[in-house]
Amino acid sequence: MKELNYDAAIIGGGVTGCAIARELSRYQLNICVIEREEDVCSGTSKSNSAIVHAGYDAEPGSLKARFNTEGNRMMGDLSEALDFSFVRNGSLVLCFSEDDRPSLNALYEKGLKNGVPQLSILTGDEVRAMEPSVSETVVAALFAPTGGIVCPFGLTIALAENACDNGTDFLFETEIETINKTDSGYDLISSDKIIHATYVVNAAGVYSDQIHNMVSESKLHIIPRKGDYCLLDKEAGNLVSHTIFQLPGKMGKGVLVTPTVHGNLLTGPTAINVTDKEETSTTAQELADIMEKAAWGVNNIPFRQVITSFSGLRAHEEGDDFVVGEVKDADGFFDAAGMESPGLSSAPAVGVYLAEQIALKANAKKKENFIETRKGIINPQKLSLEERGELIKKDPRYGTIICRCEGISEGEIADAVTRTLGAVSVDGVKRRVRAGMGRCQSGFCIPKTMEILARETGRNMEDICKNRSGSNLLTGKRQGGE
Repeated sequence: MKELNYDAAIIGGGVTGCAIARELSRYQLNICVIEREEDVCSGTSKSNSAIVHAGYDAEPGSLKARFNTEGNRMMGDLSEALDFSFVRNGSLVLCFSEDDRPSLNALYEKGLKNGVPQLSILTGDEVRAMEPSVSETVVAALFAPTGGIVCPFGLTIALAENACDNGTDFLFETEIETINKTDSGYDLISSDKIIHATYVVNAAGVYSDQIHNMVSESKLHIIPRKGDYCLLDKEAGNLVSHTIFQLPGKMGKGVLVTPTVHGNLLTGPTAINVTDKEETSTTAQELADIMEKAAWGVNNIPFRQVITSFSGLRAHEEGDDFVVGEVKDADGFFDAAGMESPGLSSAPAVGVYLAEQIALKANAKKKENFIETRKGIINPQKLSLEERGELIKKDPRYGTIICRCEGISEGEIADAVTRTLGAVSVDGVKRRVRAGMGRCQSGFCIPKTMEILARETGRNMEDICKNRSGSNLLTGKRQGGE
């Protein structure tokens, strides 16, 4: 068994774990992130609504309310520092009946208590003036200008790269099976290594109860809550400009309709409790439910332009709140559990809070040479023709388009593979530069993407996987030209 030693170990490479790692890397500590998959952003963080919530929905006084509003305020500056896509497009919560106005007013009051700025209640006509596609049945809406949309892959990967640049180790394909308390901290045991850590952070998503329950007599119970989505082509991306939510009413709880930062239209999610923590299938009935409910609030959604559907699991804790902080009966062990919505919005604030708690306990000093910023992968489509021409002169790979749907060049894919924490799988490339995210969903570009991955990593094509080890896309070479 290989043995490794760290001051602090973070279990989970999702957005919360990577946010904690980035903030903890500010301090003079030897830290690592332990992730069971081959890359960061491989669980809940890759399959969600990509919404930065304003903060009016959480119960006042809850951890969700606190970290949501703090995380929302941080997101703009963080996107500038770490170079990921974020748009403060504002959100609307639609009310369909005069009978439901008290519920809308209650949501407004809750938002005020949570410190959400600039909230207002609009009439139905005011909403339709802003969003012409909103249904005539809408009588009012809560407007939150501070709501936003983000690229969840871009956010998580940016946090991870910056943490890595500041000295954090990432241990991929490492699943913690046992945790033992020691005199100096904890032994985290996987199938092939023992990781000794003085401090441990549990950011394991839907598995955070299992990790917590290894060290504490006060047990957690995480319920995996499945949410299905439909993603529409960019031709439908301008149907709405704000994120459109629906106030739960006599028709039930609706679904959202939102643009994405990449120009698509997204609808969903469902909310179905499941027992299997790997259950991410979709069904025809679930997707039909999304389409029916989305149409309550927004007219003429072109569902014939759906290019893919997917589902993700939310880590719902029985207490209906985040579980964040040091575990009472496990000294030096910190939870970031139950991080369901608004977990993505809250992650930056949770990262700051837990990093400060651990640094205080460890009496750790801040680094003088902390790298505050990170530069993302060049997007030639955002350059002027002159700038793009100069880029191609310097590196002709940026003139070779690999993904026709998204216009992604060989240069971008090569950068995604060779940069800090570079992609090692097809899905890793997809999340970094969107090769395969478009209309054909990898139908044309996947062979060339695999060739670039093999070339840049020095592997054989047969060894290239879709994601985790074992998800090989090729089984071998044809013999004798047959």
